[in-house]
Amino acid sequence: MTATPQSISSTSKLSELAEKARLLRIHSLRMTTAAGSGHPTSCLSIAEIMSALYFDLMKFDRANPNSLASDRFVLSKGHAAPILYAALAEAGVIPVSRLMTLRTIDSELEGHPTPWIPGVDAATGSLGQGLSVGAGLAIGAKRQGSDAHVYVLMGDGEMAEGSVWEAAEFAAHYDVENLIAIGDVNGLGQSQRTMYDHDAEVYARKFESQGWTAEVIDGHDLTAVLAALNRGKASQGRPHAILARTEKGHGISFLADKDGWHGKALSKDQLVKALAELEPVPAILPDDGKSCAKKSLPVPPDFAAPTALTYKLGDSIATREAYGTALARLGEVNEHVIAVDGDVKNSTFAETFQKSFSDRLIQGFIAEQNMVSLAVGLAAQNLVPFVATFACFLARAYDQVRMAGISHSNINLCGSHAGISIGEDGPSQMALEDLAAFRAIPGAAVLYPSDAVSTEKLVEGMARRPGIAYMRTSRPKTAVLYVNDEKFPIPGMKVVRQSAADRVTVIGAGVTLYEALKAADQLKGKGIAVRVIDLYCLKPLDTVALVANVKATEGRVVTVEDHYGEGGIGETVLAALAEAGVTVKAVKLAVDRVAHSGTEAELLEKFGISANHVAAAVERLAK
Repeated sequence: MTATPQSISSTSKLSELAEKARLLRIHSLRMTTAAGSGHPTSCLSIAEIMSALYFDLMKFDRANPNSLASDRFVLSKGHAAPILYAALAEAGVIPVSRLMTLRTIDSELEGHPTPWIPGVDAATGSLGQGLSVGAGLAIGAKRQGSDAHVYVLMGDGEMAEGSVWEAAEFAAHYDVENLIAIGDVNGLGQSQRTMYDHDAEVYARKFESQGWTAEVIDGHDLTAVLAALNRGKASQGRPHAILARTEKGHGISFLADKDGWHGKALSKDQLVKALAELEPVPAILPDDGKSCAKKSLPVPPDFAAPTALTYKLGDSIATREAYGTALARLGEVNEHVIAVDGDVKNSTFAETFQKSFSDRLIQGFIAEQNMVSLAVGLAAQNLVPFVATFACFLARAYDQVRMAGISHSNINLCGSHAGISIGEDGPSQMALEDLAAFRAIPGAAVLYPSDAVSTEKLVEGMARRPGIAYMRTSRPKTAVLYVNDEKFPIPGMKVVRQSAADRVTVIGAGVTLYEALKAADQLKGKGIAVRVIDLYCLKPLDTVALVANVKATEGRVVTVEDHYGEGGIGETVLAALAEAGVTVKAVKLAVDRVAHSGTEAELLEKFGISANHVAAAVERLAK
């Protein structure tokens, strides 16, 4: 662990930190000029803060800076990545020789930080998300007995984002005293002055109104920076915010507080001029070409199998209810499981988990953006977060989901009350875009169980699988279709009904699986045999099984889904078949317009996804 050198006098310490700040500026300028792009002026404003953090305040294992015992740093203003890389290099975490590979195709040092860099826990750069990640890291440390602190550095421009204040009110509510927020109030955005320019007091009052302790300092005065950081570290009972007045481009006369320089690297001639103000300048070390990236990213901890299921075939249970039961069963065998709720635990049934493990449910309230990034921080501390809310409300946090995908984060999301089958609540509550949205996330698993058994087994699969997983659950009760020991691998699908005489393959999931089965019963009386598939896993897709079943019905296929036609079951299936070279005759049944209030049965019929519509589509194909 690094620690503050006790033998260094105050004057010599300040001198040492000032020298580190000077080197960080030099590295940032040279790296971005070599790359031909980047944000050097955004780096120069925070050199003293970064120096104080990495060379005095923070304790971390150089060989494993992401360990539970290590203090963590989140660069929410991710465009200032060069100075983060420079600090990690000067601290001995990564080689200084790698710095000049910034932004090149074969370098791990990308334009914005990713978790492949030692000492980085989450991808940043989409502004306004770092404080939520930091809150998750801080809570994760406290819950596992670590005394580590978490420092989050934000730009003043991004503090216009509502997600920042979702995180601020959350952290204060939960007394996350090991979380320190640092605002870089340099007064300059990308295209003009920021909302409050250098008025750091405004931000301080905002944090104080949320329940934080807050102070304003000169961000280039190392004495003030150190004192504020130490006060933050000693804070008791409340998180602490430091609003640092700084200059964008500080330290270089022709850049300091000058507009028009955001995201612009210096030319070679301009670099020579700038470095002349920072002399002496160390030599550039030759790079050996060896990546310093992590060899692997964290995977969820293993755990014993949950207790056996005891459902009876035909029992009527909503998948949203089975989700809560599954989570509680999972909590018995996996102490790392944490539930995060969006004030809907009595609808998503996350309250079932809370009844068994009251200290392991975190109430995120109606603040979905914070909930998702909070989960990213929890997962980075080797916890297994399950975030649940209505599926439609996860759309508010789609950028956070996108960034979690870039982070390769092991988070699990459950969206309940999906589709028109929720009934009378009407279209504002009906998620009809969620499958398409989550299918677009790289590496995500997109799951859509139809009964209680499949829900339980897939929740367990989510906890074991690295990466993002999304489960869509339904409001209506549905009959148990599967025996308790049925397995549901990811990827996979289930052939629920089949015969050698099948003429059409019908593919559904969730409530539409039952409509497909009803249609099959209707068609049986007309002498038309139908193969019915439960597509419980849309991504990754079991293409081999899909192709084999559709070929068995000579390419005749009907898809039916409680979702818009774009990006859901139909497009998943038809795209995979086309890629596999299968010629099909297909009918795609999906919700084709904004829905309406009504009963479940009325809506399924009106919007074309009921058993009657499935049967009619099959008859057209079977002619």
